[in-house]
Parts: sequence; structure tokens; C-alpha cells
Amino acid sequence: MCETNPTPYLKAYYETHDEDGRLLSRTGQVEFLTTMRYIEKYLRPGMRILEIGAATGRYSHTLARMGYQVDAVELLEHNIGIFKANTQPGENITITQGNAIDLSAFEDETYDITLLLGPMYHLFTYEEQHTALSEALRVTKPGGLLFTAYCNNEATIYNFCFMRGYLMDPHFFPLIDKETFKCSSNPEDRFVLHRPHEIDALMADLPAERLHFIGTDMMTMYIKDTIESMTDEVYEYYLKYHFLTCERPDMIGITNHYLDICRKS
Repeated sequence: MCETNPTPYLKAYYETHDEDGRLLSRTGQVEFLTTMRYIEKYLRPGMRILEIGAATGRYSHTLARMGYQVDAVELLEHNIGIFKANTQPGENITITQGNAIDLSAFEDETYDITLLLGPMYHLFTYEEQHTALSEALRVTKPGGLLFTAYCNNEATIYNFCFMRGYLMDPHFFPLIDKETFKCSSNPEDRFVLHRPHEIDALMADLPAERLHFIGTDMMTMYIKDTIESMTDEVYEYYLKYHFLTCERPDMIGITNHYLDICRKS
């Protein structure tokens, strides 16, 4: 994904995948509400926000409707069309087609909060991933915050390989190291999977200090049917428990998505 154009695999995926619907389901809401909970912890009046890889704008529009000035970058024309259709009168928001590894359209040290909530799922080399993080920090003000989301390797091993039975699939079997159970990824597989030490290595030489390392959905993806059938009262208790445990080091390794929150030095 070095080039400006998306891979055909990524384009096909997002043209058929309902990202808005995913985040509006009860299971998707856990990830969304957790991410927003931490964003809101640091919001202050007058802040400028950049979302890189904004997809259809679930986060960008939410923040714009809260009164913040939001600029968004999105690679796929399909998502940009939905983003524009979802824009309401009075939102102080822009959308630019672009790539996470080239933010040259944006000035240095412009944003108080920068969101990188999707691109790290789809950048397939260390160099691309490191460049995306560097660019995101470049446009962030000193003392500003970078929120970066990653897909977790272990969730795929548990959920996809064992629970769904894809371990022995002739396509996926060669992608898994049978000694370490680390999954490799190719563009046709669409998603890149990380372990925490790999995230640490990406950030090691960048001017940022970690504030939080979170599991945004934790057990949610393993018990989707249970969550969707919960009463409203039980669901509220589930969210309460989730919020209490989503930063616990002994528990976050089971999550489907990590969220790394750092302050720029």
C-alpha cells in the first residue's frame, strides 16, 4: 500500500463491508464506546482533530457534532462518498483523499489529537507502518495525542483458526508459523496482525510517550451472540466490567483490537 491507490483486495473488501453497521451493532459499539471514552478523556474546547483512515466517518462525524474542528483523510472513494453523505449541516469537517504514509497536504504540528484507527491494519511492511506513525506524529502538536489501533495476532489464532476452524485451510495454513503461531500477512489477506512487542518496536525511536495501552473489544468478539441477546441492563453491566478491565495487562492479550495512546514529546 505504498502507492496512493488502494490494493484491489482492500477496495473490494470495503465496497462490500458495512463498516458503519459493524460499529453500530452491540459488539461493534464496545470498540467504538471504548475508543470514544479515551478520546473524550483528553478533549478540550478548541482542539483540532485529524483522523487518518477515517473510513465512513463514524469517529470524525461524532467529534464534529460535539463541536470540534475535524479534518479527515481517507484512501477509498467508496468510503469518501458515504462520509460526505453522512455529513450534517453545521459540522466543521473536511475530507481529503489520501494515504497514511504521505500527509504532505498537512502542515507540521497542526493537530491536538490525531487518530490513526485503521491504516495500521493494512500496511504490510515495517517501513510503511513506521512512516505512517512518523507522519501522524509530524502533524501533531508537541504535547498532542496520537491514538493508534492495531489488530491482535492472538485474537485471529483463537477466533479464526480454532473457533471458526480455518487453521487447516490450504490458503491460511502456510501463513501461520507453527512454532510461534505468528501470522504473516499479504495484501490479498487484507489485514496485518500485531503483537505488543512489535508495536513497541515501531514506536521505540519516535518522539512519543505511551499513556495507555488498551484492549478495545476484549472478549466481545468471542461471545458476539451472547452480547447481542443481552438485555439492556445486562449489557450496561458488561460495558462497566469491560471498561474496568480493558487496560489490565493480564487480560488485554485476548482483545481483537489494541489501542495505543501516546503523547508527542
